[in-house]
Amino acid sequence: MKLAVIRERREAEHRVSSSPDSVKKLISLGFNVCVETGAGAGASIPDAQYEEVGATIGSDLKSTLKDADVIFSVQGLDAADVKSAKKGAVQLSALNPYLEKDRLQAYADAGLEAYAMEFVPRITRAQSMDILSSQSNLAGYKAVLDGASHFGRAFPMMMTAAGTVPPARVMVMGAGVAGLQAIATAKRLGAIVSATDVRPAAKEQVESLGGTFVMVEDEETAEAETAGGYAKEMSDDYKAKQAALIASTLAKQDIAITTALIPGRAAPVLITEDMVKSMKPGSVIVDLAVENGGNCELSKPGEVVEVHGVTIVGYRNVPSRLAADASALFARNLVHFITPHVKDGKLEIDYEDEIIAESLVTKDGAIVHPRLKEE
Repeated sequence: MKLAVIRERREAEHRVSSSPDSVKKLISLGFNVCVETGAGAGASIPDAQYEEVGATIGSDLKSTLKDADVIFSVQGLDAADVKSAKKGAVQLSALNPYLEKDRLQAYADAGLEAYAMEFVPRITRAQSMDILSSQSNLAGYKAVLDGASHFGRAFPMMMTAAGTVPPARVMVMGAGVAGLQAIATAKRLGAIVSATDVRPAAKEQVESLGGTFVMVEDEETAEAETAGGYAKEMSDDYKAKQAALIASTLAKQDIAITTALIPGRAAPVLITEDMVKSMKPGSVIVDLAVENGGNCELSKPGEVVEVHGVTIVGYRNVPSRLAADASALFARNLVHFITPHVKDGKLEIDYEDEIIAESLVTKDGAIVHPRLKEE
């Protein structure tokens, strides 16, 4: 069995889908691994390190994909490159399936068996395969560092002979994996941290990390979480009440980090222009949802802008800004996903497996995922 690891081609993408350690494990499973030249360069992994563990190096995309039974990628093949893949090849990657349906159709037309790793269900057995958790964890950490680098003051309280430096106040909006890591990181740096989320269950998690929970609690919040652990879209009435509470809290903060995403929809606007105006001069907003429309209506994808005296950070693909660690974790996620389906050196996918059924998006010339077919 040939397994191809391709070089990522999208802007601001420095990760690679396999590390030398993961390649060793794949070879032990029975795969012949071919890594496209330069695939690991953005994550500081030279071709020689892959060769040392037994991989071959493909000179270009076409030769790397030739006769490959399995394709590993961070963001998947672009539609224009699908023709180089073998019909029936299995591809594991992040696919942004709700927003890139034309690409999925290209996969279906080419006969690819594609799996969207974002769709791996949040069940105990699948935790080691969950790319959203592994990558969001790093994004939450990096968001705090990015906020600190653009903030013109120190984070911790400092006692000096010349006087006391007060601690920074940080508000984290969205207490999922990224948000919780942001809370923990900001606390480690010495900030006073508050956080908000529509899910009541987040309160205990926020407080366990030393943060103060800010939330409108009413009947609607009891059903604010999906069975998969994601936040639901809330009513306009709830949004108005929550916005009023957030506005009064935000005006006292130095840094706001927004992480709120809703699968299949544009990111909810949490910070309006009026809220930005209410913030103190020199404050910083880090918008981790900027690529999905943004939680701040003034953020711009890929840019750092200053509006009304507030710096708004909108870096794209934040996990890729920690490419070495993000790649290592992503690579492990893919290995854990495929390992149960390799028997005696052969790929035998169990299509009855819940994890397979939830993440399979194209097969036998069609888009097969129920949610995508409904859309």
